[in-house]
Amino acid sequence: MSMTSMVVLGLSIALVLLLLGAFLATLRQDRRGRAGTPPPAVGTAPAESPMPAPTSGPVSAPVAAPSTVPPNMPPSVPGQVGADYTDPRTLRVGDRIEVQGSAARVLGAMHVSCQGQQWTEFLLRDGARRRQWLSVEVQAGDPPHLVVLLWTEVPTQGMVPAKHMLIMEGVEFFPVERGTAAFRSEGDTDYPDRGLLDFADYRAGDGRLLSFERIQGGSWTASYAQPLPPGSISIIRRAS
Repeated sequence: MSMTSMVVLGLSIALVLLLLGAFLATLRQDRRGRAGTPPPAVGTAPAESPMPAPTSGPVSAPVAAPSTVPPNMPPSVPGQVGADYTDPRTLRVGDRIEVQGSAARVLGAMHVSCQGQQWTEFLLRDGARRRQWLSVEVQAGDPPHLVVLLWTEVPTQGMVPAKHMLIMEGVEFFPVERGTAAFRSEGDTDYPDRGLLDFADYRAGDGRLLSFERIQGGSWTASYAQPLPPGSISIIRRAS
């Protein structure tokens, strides 16, 4: 081999080694750069709040819908029925009571049932000898709650309960429920000892309740309902 060939071969080998060294140096630098760069952050969605669990009468004796709670029912008064104030379910014929500060006597009572619901209507007479019905019913719920309504009769002027909206004294009332209830009476009620009552209940946009009723075969009467808060009734003297 000539001297020129050996020089060329040596230079070629040196160039190859130089290029290989540069390549390796670049590769190491690239690896160091990748190792030093933190991986991009992965966003974590905020934990969702758990969904809330589903939450889950009367006779004129007016007969109100047995499962209907008036939307304008007064707020409950702290205390327990029967312990802190009179339980109206304990009223008896002949008792002398106070209703919102006005004295009255329980003349009679009607025990009413309709589609498995039961309630009692008490006929009261106040000092002005005005008669009003007081309905007392325990309505289903969690917990069950006591609904007490004081009814005031209004003239019907021959009106019959319509199946749709009706107007009473300029107010529009819409149907809530209608049907037939069985009753048993005691004391002075002007009703038979037993019988059937047809009823039709209505509610106005402001929450007022209106009920029509009649003994089957009789004429219709109508009454407005006033919800009474707990503690509105007290017993002055029990019947002897």
